[in-house]
Amino acid sequence: MTVSQPARAPHRVLIIDDSAVARQAVARSVRDAGMVVAGLARNGRDGLDQIAEAAPDLVVLDLEMPEMDGMEFLRHLRRRDRRLPVVVFSALSAQGAEATLAALAAGATAYALKPTSLAGTASGDVNSELVPVINSVLQRDLVTQAPAPAAPRPRRVSGRPDVVVIAVSTGGPNALAAVIAELPANLSVPVMIVQHMPATFTSLLAQRLDKISALSVLEGHQGQPVDAGHVYVAPGGRHMGVERRDSAVRIDIHDGPRENSCRPAADVLFRTAADAYGSGVLGVVLTGMGQDGLAGSHAIVAAGGTVVVQDPATAVVGTMPDSVARAGLADAVVPLDGIAAEIVTRTGGARRNACVSRMTTTGLSRR
Repeated sequence: MTVSQPARAPHRVLIIDDSAVARQAVARSVRDAGMVVAGLARNGRDGLDQIAEAAPDLVVLDLEMPEMDGMEFLRHLRRRDRRLPVVVFSALSAQGAEATLAALAAGATAYALKPTSLAGTASGDVNSELVPVINSVLQRDLVTQAPAPAAPRPRRVSGRPDVVVIAVSTGGPNALAAVIAELPANLSVPVMIVQHMPATFTSLLAQRLDKISALSVLEGHQGQPVDAGHVYVAPGGRHMGVERRDSAVRIDIHDGPRENSCRPAADVLFRTAADAYGSGVLGVVLTGMGQDGLAGSHAIVAAGGTVVVQDPATAVVGTMPDSVARAGLADAVVPLDGIAAEIVTRTGGARRNACVSRMTTTGLSRR
């Protein structure tokens, strides 16, 4: 006799935004998605006052508000609660992008883009932009509750990688900061990143990573040579791949069709890297929702390369690394705090006869 499990109570969402129109648009989308609006707050102070009674499972947070803005709210919240998920609902602008990245660094879990107008049909944009992020963050524990993924592939004896390619999405800015900041200035290979972000965000992300990295971090540009000691971030809204021209490998930026509903897509980078470098590719799949990086990991493995994934239990959203592990493509499943060391070990660490690090020359432990 099968015993039915009790139905789980709907997730509760607290919405904090100084715009009544925005609050109502988000509330409508939350209810349409089968969740409960735990509370509506006009600013961060109002939101803090409501949290105990509202008992939310997640907070949707605007950043620019009177009396107490989103950043101050985050600082207060994280002193009392490190785990409550917060999704920043941010405008697509240079100012909004900078504020969003700062909020992620301050403890926000993820972000979604706020439509220019929230009137009328813009509620559909809320459904498509915000609700999937809310769902993915709220469902992140389901990955670790599911049956264990396939065991990592047996370690193979192969040459050192010539390039590291990284796939990352939801939760990516903080994950990248944790990894890139720990890579040595004389790393023996270049690093290339596809982070699912719009154009306004990726240049700022590269700048932020550059400030905490011993490596030179920059947004990728068409025809750029791919050199050790550099980290290249795919520009938002465009694919970044590589192509070999004679003995040199250069970046190829283009506007090809979306893959996995993404542009840039990690599958494009992974596939072209496998074509250009053959077995000399180390693929790394970090936190994110969806399956971008899965087809590309197949290409890397088929070419004789190596794939490492973040342990889904340490991811904001674990479906990207989990999909690769379950396909039996991962050579190792590593917690986030071990990814940088894994990269250094597999690449053989520092370049021989390398110059002193950028950090040493500037006299700072972090630039």
